[in-house]
Amino acid sequence: MKRLLATTAMLLAMTMASHADIVLGGQTWSFNGVDTLTLTPVVPGGNQPLNVQCIICGANQPQQSPTFGYTDFGNAGNQTSEVYFSTNVSGGANPGTNTIGIGYDGTFLRNYLIANGDNNLRFTVGVDANDTNQPQTLQSFFLLNLTTHTVLSAFINGTTGNIASQNNGTGFPDYTLGTFDISLGTDIHLGDKLIFFANIQNANDGPDSFFIQPIPSPQAVPGPVAGAGFPGILAGLVALWGLAMKRRRRNPV
Repeated sequence: MKRLLATTAMLLAMTMASHADIVLGGQTWSFNGVDTLTLTPVVPGGNQPLNVQCIICGANQPQQSPTFGYTDFGNAGNQTSEVYFSTNVSGGANPGTNTIGIGYDGTFLRNYLIANGDNNLRFTVGVDANDTNQPQTLQSFFLLNLTTHTVLSAFINGTTGNIASQNNGTGFPDYTLGTFDISLGTDIHLGDKLIFFANIQNANDGPDSFFIQPIPSPQAVPGPVAGAGFPGILAGLVALWGLAMKRRRRNPV
């Protein structure tokens, strides 16, 4: 009985901890019903696709649009901890370590995904890690609703050295974080501001980068429709004419 009570208490404590609020950038964020993210190595590696936009990255990140804001992650090397929020300031801006930037308008992000064929509004984040043969650690990564101070998606308690560089060069994703979902629902409403957060430990080279990777929605393949087109229309008209003639013979005027 004691063992059962101890086990129950432990599970309850774990459940409460998983729903406890957290403090980021001096603000409290609700951590209830959050989507859990996974970190997956990219095999094989490849360069960042054209027009895929950075959210936290270095100034020399390729394909960065001047109209899509991003945080300039200018790592000088040998940093014990790097804690950054994204920002929607056009052309790139660094709000400072652990300083909350200006959130992206949810409609802006949704329009970006739809323009890239992602009608389901689900995407992943590519992680480009650059190190000096000493693996860095992605401790946590969040998608936050700045309007409601709610954590929407979370990667937490990263294991030591979990983002070792695999593909040399800036703009080459080593890992994928996902999956994110910004479709409208109970956690996201029209007009909400969204912001990303990254906590990197033992950053020893740079710049590391995080960029949005849309997931194109499957294209619906129209199936054959019986009697479609002009032949079908003609057959329908003939059938209606025959029915009318039959009724006329039964009920002469």
